[in-house]
Amino acid sequence: MDASPIDPSAKPRKLPRRPASTLAEKWTTVDGVDVFYRESPDPPADARVMAHVHGFGLSGRYLLPTAERLADEFHTYVPDLPGFGRSGKAKGMLDIPDLAHAALRFFDDRGVDKATLVGNSMGCPVIIEFAHRYPERIDRAVLVSPAGGLYNQPLRRAIGQLSSDAPREPFKMATVAVPDYVRFGVPSTLRMFRALTQYPSLQRLLEMRIPTLVVLGQRDPLLPHAHRVDEVASQTDSHVLVVLLEGAAHAINYSHPGQLAHVIRAFMDDRPIENDPAWPGHVRLYEVHRGKHHPPAKA
Repeated sequence: MDASPIDPSAKPRKLPRRPASTLAEKWTTVDGVDVFYRESPDPPADARVMAHVHGFGLSGRYLLPTAERLADEFHTYVPDLPGFGRSGKAKGMLDIPDLAHAALRFFDDRGVDKATLVGNSMGCPVIIEFAHRYPERIDRAVLVSPAGGLYNQPLRRAIGQLSSDAPREPFKMATVAVPDYVRFGVPSTLRMFRALTQYPSLQRLLEMRIPTLVVLGQRDPLLPHAHRVDEVASQTDSHVLVVLLEGAAHAINYSHPGQLAHVIRAFMDDRPIENDPAWPGHVRLYEVHRGKHHPPAKA
C-alpha cells in the first residue's frame, strides 16, 4: 500500500518538550509565594521522605542526577527555595534561618511530618539551622560539600575558590548553573554571601544530635582538607560520619551521582561505606571520621 502523500502546506508537528527530570514537576503556594518543586511520581506508600536542598544562587536542577537515583526508594522532593530558581521571591532578602523556616513551611504545605535532608554547599547550613530550630522534623542529615564560614571569606577569596572549582566540574554543569546565577542577580549574591559566611555552621554542626553524613570532594577548593575536618570533628562527642570522595570537586550531587547515591543508601541503612568495584579507578570513598555516637554499621 502506498504511503499517504505529504501535504507541503501542513505545519510540522511539534515534539513534546522533553521533561527536565524523571521526577514530577509541580507548583504550590507557601505563605503567598509560588514555590516550584519536583517530587517522586509514584513513591512506595511506606517510603521514607528525603528532600534535597540546593546551594548558593542555584535552583534544584543540578541536584536531580542524585535525587533521581534515590526517587524509587525514597519519597523524594527537590524544591527551589523562595528567591531561587523558578520560585517566587519572599519579601525582604532571605538569610539562613529564613531559608530553614521556608523549608519547614514547604513541608507543612506538603503534609510532611519528618524527613531526611540532603544538601549541597549552602544547602548544608540551611539543613544545620533546620536541625537546630526544628529537631523533631528531621530524621537524618546528609551534608555534601558544606560551604560558608571563615574558610570562604572574604568574597574575593570565595570567587577565587569558585573559579578554581569550575574547570574541575563537568562542562554541562555550566549550562545549569549560569542561568541560575544570572537569575539570582548580583545584589542578592552580595547579601546572601554575607549571611552565609556569618552563619556559625561548625558550631551548630557539632551540636547536632541526629545521624549526620558529611561527604567531601578530595578536589574541592572551597573546603579545608579532610584531615582538618577530622581534627575538628574529633573535638566533640558527635553523631557525624565524614566520608571523602576521591576524584570529586564541589558539586558532587551533579558530577558523581552514582557514588553519592550509593553512600547515601549505605548511610540510611547503617551499612558499611564500601566502594563499588565497577567504579573508575580514580573514584574511591574513604571514611575520614566516625563519631563516637554514630550508629554502628550493620554488617
